[in-house]
Amino acid sequence: MNDAPSKPSETLVHVTPATAKTIPGRRAFFTYFDLGVEDATSGAMKAQVMKSTQGLSKPTGWHYHECDRQFLYMIKGWVDLEFEDGRKLRVNAGDSLMIPGGMRHNETATSEAMDLLEILVPAGMRTVACDPPEGMG
Repeated sequence: MNDAPSKPSETLVHVTPATAKTIPGRRAFFTYFDLGVEDATSGAMKAQVMKSTQGLSKPTGWHYHECDRQFLYMIKGWVDLEFEDGRKLRVNAGDSLMIPGGMRHNETATSEAMDLLEILVPAGMRTVACDPPEGMG
C-alpha cells in the first residue's frame, strides 16, 4: 500500500468540456474556460482553456505578468509573440511555451480560430502594461 503524504490544501478535480465554467479573462476576443485547478490548489496554480474564433485585430501592446511563470500549450491555431530579448516566435498547434514571470512581451497576431491551454503559477496573475524594450518601439 502506498502511504504517500497528502497535501491538505489541494483536492482532486475533474472537469469535462461539458462542466468547464466560462469565466471572464484578460482579452475580449477570447472565451475562457476554467479547469477548476485554482480552487483545487487554493490558488497555487490556475489552468484554463482560451478559445477564439475572430483572431487578434491589433497587437496587445507590451506587457508583463506578475506571476512566477505562465505556461502555454497551443491546441489549435497559432500566435505570434515578440519578447524583450529580441526573439520573435510563432507558437503553432502542438507547441508549448513557458514565459517567466516579469518577462516583457507583445502578442502581435493570431490565427482566426485558436484554442490554447494556459497554466499560471500562482493563480492570481496580474497583467501590467509597460513601455516596449529599447529599440523595439
